[in-house]
Amino acid sequence: MVASTRASTAHPVAPHLPIVPLGLSLSLFLVISYALCILLGLIWPGGGLHQPWLQFLPGFTWLTWQSFLLGLVETFAYGWYAALLFGLLFNTFAGRLR
Repeated sequence: MVASTRASTAHPVAPHLPIVPLGLSLSLFLVISYALCILLGLIWPGGGLHQPWLQFLPGFTWLTWQSFLLGLVETFAYGWYAALLFGLLFNTFAGRLR
């Protein structure tokens, strides 16, 4: 059985960005980055690395276990927020502009 090598140009398929893999990828990227930043902040205490987390993560304080876990949850949620918004916009425009 030989697959056809000729592509159909009658109905080109618009690119589609799958939201679930994007959400998981972005969320885990942010969680890993957050954990590495916290680790670096513990290694280099005077570096002021915690200041951005205080601004972007509501309820985060430097550093308790509860605050660390809250930061993990919030960074995971931010990844999903970005994936949902970006994925929806991308898929909408890709479908309309094809």
